[in-house]
Amino acid sequence: MNQTCNSILILGGGSAGWLTAAYLARRLGSGRPDGPTITLVESPNVPSVGVGEGTLPSLRLTLATLGVDEAAFMRASEATFKQGIHFSGWSQSPDGSPASYFHPFNSPRQLGGIDLAPYWSLGAAGKGDSYTRAITPQHDVYTAMKAPKRLEDAPFSGPLNYAYHLDVHRFGEFLKAYALGLGVKHVSDHITAVERAETGDIAGLDGEASGRLTADLYVDCSGFKARLIGDALGEPLVPVGDSLFCDRAVAIQVPWERPDAPLPSATISTAHEAGWTWDIGLRQRRGVGYVWSSAHSDADAAETILRRYVGQDADDHPVRHLTMTTGFRRRQWVGNCVAVGLSAGFLEPLESTGILLIEAAAHLIADNLPRRGDFAPAARHFNSAMGQRFTCAVDFLKLHYALSNRRDTAFWRDNADPASWPLSLRDKLDRWQVRLPNAHDLDSAHDSFRHINYAYVLIGMGAAPDLAGDRARYPFMSEASAEFARIQDATGRAMAALPDHRTLVESLQTHRFGAAAPRTASMGGAR
Repeated sequence: MNQTCNSILILGGGSAGWLTAAYLARRLGSGRPDGPTITLVESPNVPSVGVGEGTLPSLRLTLATLGVDEAAFMRASEATFKQGIHFSGWSQSPDGSPASYFHPFNSPRQLGGIDLAPYWSLGAAGKGDSYTRAITPQHDVYTAMKAPKRLEDAPFSGPLNYAYHLDVHRFGEFLKAYALGLGVKHVSDHITAVERAETGDIAGLDGEASGRLTADLYVDCSGFKARLIGDALGEPLVPVGDSLFCDRAVAIQVPWERPDAPLPSATISTAHEAGWTWDIGLRQRRGVGYVWSSAHSDADAAETILRRYVGQDADDHPVRHLTMTTGFRRRQWVGNCVAVGLSAGFLEPLESTGILLIEAAAHLIADNLPRRGDFAPAARHFNSAMGQRFTCAVDFLKLHYALSNRRDTAFWRDNADPASWPLSLRDKLDRWQVRLPNAHDLDSAHDSFRHINYAYVLIGMGAAPDLAGDRARYPFMSEASAEFARIQDATGRAMAALPDHRTLVESLQTHRFGAAAPRTASMGGAR
């Protein structure tokens, strides 16, 4: 069917709506005379759902593509740097105490294209160092409360890989202002009805105040309500609760004890009886939440666990209870409607997949939407790619539970049951009984995570295979030892050159990146 796309209507604001609007406006040239018009319609009566404040490094590329100033974005969003996730209590040490590990964003160093992980397992790095400390400077940089970059580094780049912690509501407002500057039109109105054409496509939306609103393409960013893809088009949500049990959250915001409190540059994820807490440090406050399973606990117990974790100041601050609909739609682009954000699907925020999946959808729309021609080929490609991303994300999230040796509550015992593991994850774990993950395990450009991420978790959880009986496969022990020594030299340089995290974040209130500043030490080879 021949179609044209001269107008795009996005239903819903928040980070999903405004990020999609800004990205499409930038990529599709909506400010040009021959570009499509983009209109965002949001109800003034619908509050934002988002509580997650962690992102992944992909956001840097997205923001750089938009052309925003990194320091201005960080000021507006109360953002800080995120260098990875620190996991605590997800497994137990041999003495029964909680074990912990750090999952950094830096890619592990390689030896001429050969992964060093097996060589670390066989002792090439020496005794005592954890895998992440041996493989990248980022472990020590995070532990020392340092930042991944310096003020003189260029925007959206630095010696170490990084993402952000941010206030998701302020981030949405920043994106809104930027999108409006790119020519996106804003309509504040409540949609009372969705009209369907004889073909099954969406024909228009009825606004309470603005009347009938039409477009060539409709983007559903209406959140869990899924007004277009779900209510109007009837596309079902495929549940994932049989694998990922957490379907509730309770969140709290608490200020720092003092303005100059040390500022962690990683999300702290701590496992509990029926779920886990996130602990995120923004410039002026902490955002803390407990994600839990309603099949294994209740709201009162969850709130008690959260307040106990936060400490003595928790009783002075209100909490917010949330119900999460977990799952995703197999077809997220149907006819002339494409779903982005919560309307497309939602997975528990253990690995900050929320904004990642919004970014991926916006990129795919921008890369594949035809201005003239049939939408169907683009829709098929979009559905395949986003389905792969969600499926892969489910595998990766479940991996954290499947590898745990905790058996102290029904929640952890149920997660240990292989019947709750996706078949694709079981297949991976079968292969990793005798070797560590490698690049051949994941062959799709649309996998949400790479084999190095699986290796970080596998090794961090103490579930790596014993390779001692297969040493012949790894003949470069001396070369690997030399490379591990070079990594430690790079760690020393990074520790000397990188600033305190809090100090850098505070300096961004009045400075921009790329400013001239004296270099305290060379960062050569820090990666």
